[in-house]
Amino acid sequence: MEYVSTRGGTGAVDFEGALFSGYAPDGGLFMPQRIPSLDRDTLRRWSSLSYPELVKELCSLFVPAELIPRNVLSELIDRAFSRFRHKNVVHLSRLKDGLNILELWHGVTYAFKDLSLSCTGQFLQYFLEKKQKHVNILVGTSGDTGSSAIESVRGQKNVDIFVLLPKGLCTQIQELQMTTVIEDNVHVFAAHGNSDEVDEPIKKLFADVDFAGKYNLMSLNSVNWSRIMVQIAHYFYAYFQCAPSLDTTQLPMVEIVVPTGGGGNITAGCIAQKMGLPIRLVTVVNSNDIIHRTVQHGDFSLAESVKATLASAMDIQEPYNVERILWLLSGSDSRLIKTLMEQFSISKRLKLPEDLHRKLSETLGSCSASDQDIVGAMRRCWEENQYLLCPHSAVAAHYHYSQPHSIPRCCFAPASAAKFQDAILRAGLAPQIPPEISALTAMETRSTPLERGQDWAQVLRGRIEAVAQQWEAQEGHSAPQGR
Repeated sequence: MEYVSTRGGTGAVDFEGALFSGYAPDGGLFMPQRIPSLDRDTLRRWSSLSYPELVKELCSLFVPAELIPRNVLSELIDRAFSRFRHKNVVHLSRLKDGLNILELWHGVTYAFKDLSLSCTGQFLQYFLEKKQKHVNILVGTSGDTGSSAIESVRGQKNVDIFVLLPKGLCTQIQELQMTTVIEDNVHVFAAHGNSDEVDEPIKKLFADVDFAGKYNLMSLNSVNWSRIMVQIAHYFYAYFQCAPSLDTTQLPMVEIVVPTGGGGNITAGCIAQKMGLPIRLVTVVNSNDIIHRTVQHGDFSLAESVKATLASAMDIQEPYNVERILWLLSGSDSRLIKTLMEQFSISKRLKLPEDLHRKLSETLGSCSASDQDIVGAMRRCWEENQYLLCPHSAVAAHYHYSQPHSIPRCCFAPASAAKFQDAILRAGLAPQIPPEISALTAMETRSTPLERGQDWAQVLRGRIEAVAQQWEAQEGHSAPQGR
């Protein structure tokens, strides 16, 4: 299994190469050269597996045993999930009115990103220990990615992590989950800008190929293939939990509703569908509706500005994983994708070719929810079930409540309501706060401010160089070890 860039301008790499990369050198994103196809017998066999077992089966299709032996892969995944609070790792809550909520938030930071990042952290550490190598991880976060990424590598001697968060635009809890981690290898920057602005200096450093190579830069945003790969398991687990029976001549369909920000999770769904899983996918967004407009009208164009909403982790204007979906639907036409993405990069506007738009709208349904819709769904779910939804999960519930369904439907819940107290209060409900989250407010914090007018890329560059010198001095290396 090899991985190629969606833009076709760079050679194929193996799983290790894709894992340690951010964007591909040509600016594209890595995808498997071929998507494995699963037959009905395999799906039936997998239908009784636990969530961790599904992750193992799926990862073994994308990670050759020569790179990570099967028994080691199994141990790494078990270790990744050892800190999860629920015995099943993920849990399906069956509520009134056919509302099935797949709780993906039972990890350390109460967010779905813990699932893929805990595994990715283990894969990284496996290769780094083997090669005695050091990497610098760069992460821009709109809320949950930063804390999940920090937890996946905190305290590891072969890794330093640099996280940029948009000051005041995450919830207080999300910010504290990052700034209270006082570890030598964790560097948090509080930037006075929005989520898209936070990504800019990171893109700049990755675009400087010499710097990125010299200092072993890598990303843990959903740019990273490993995260997409682990998330494919969500769809298989949701399907097996919600499908009525797999003994029918034609396998039953299940609709899966996915709250969407950067588009990594919905990309995993498109891959699961391509592998043969009989699912109908719906991508749901807040008022930052570029994906909704792309699905409905083929209009992949930036709005004038990012709107601050209750579902803050989805306040994203440039969902970079759409590139992966378009590549998949175009039949891996990297020349077309390169042309389209370069056009978008220049004008920030793109009208999809008719054929590609048709394929996209056949693959995905979509819906956009306002803050009012989010609050309405949170209230209704509480009134009918005494069940608190986070505002991102409520975007999916809004779709469920407003769209009748004839087949089983599963709504993904990407985060716990406990992280979004302001939204809970706005809905007129009472927050339920776990003791681990309450404790954050009394803990010491540490972060570096990034002010408007500063050259953020330069500040980051300086910190990375200083950390590398420190690591060299400690380990006795004369220069950073290249890939």
